[in-house]
Amino acid sequence: MAMNFGLRRGFVQSVLTCSSRRAFGATAVLKNEDPFKLAQLKEAPLKSLDDLLSTQEKHEGLITVDKKVDLSTTTGVPEEHIKTRMVRIWKPAKHAMQSGTYNTHKWKIEFDARERWENPLMGWASSGDPLSNIQLSFSNKEDAVAFCEKNGWDYSVTEVVDKQPRPKSYGANFSWNKKTRTSTK
Repeated sequence: MAMNFGLRRGFVQSVLTCSSRRAFGATAVLKNEDPFKLAQLKEAPLKSLDDLLSTQEKHEGLITVDKKVDLSTTTGVPEEHIKTRMVRIWKPAKHAMQSGTYNTHKWKIEFDARERWENPLMGWASSGDPLSNIQLSFSNKEDAVAFCEKNGWDYSVTEVVDKQPRPKSYGANFSWNKKTRTSTK
């Protein structure tokens, strides 16, 4: 009798939990659907923002400013870090141990070094300049220049020097009349 009651109670609980899962879960709908119909269903095509908004609606949210924007007064950065600041804009080159071009596609901003001192007890190098250890990355040179002008920083741009690759072949390493071969004696 006790075993029969235990089985009945377990059966009732399993029916209740399964029925609630079927009623509220997404799999209940999928179990009753034909799998061939589900295979033919496709997602709705994505629409671009240009298709949804007219040109007038797009320009209603934009603010145009005729003058040059200068954010240096509103950033809260002390004036000594803005007025006398020199910024270098550059694009990193591959280092000697690098074969690919990873980390060489973005333009970087570096701030000039300010006064530094050494801690007499520990020997740590310290600086009172919070911007000296910051490097900012930009996707192109024009964005970096606009950011410097917006913050009121003087800047210098280091242009990229492109090296022309020389055509080489593997056989040139073993040429008999070139200085590439070395003797073992």
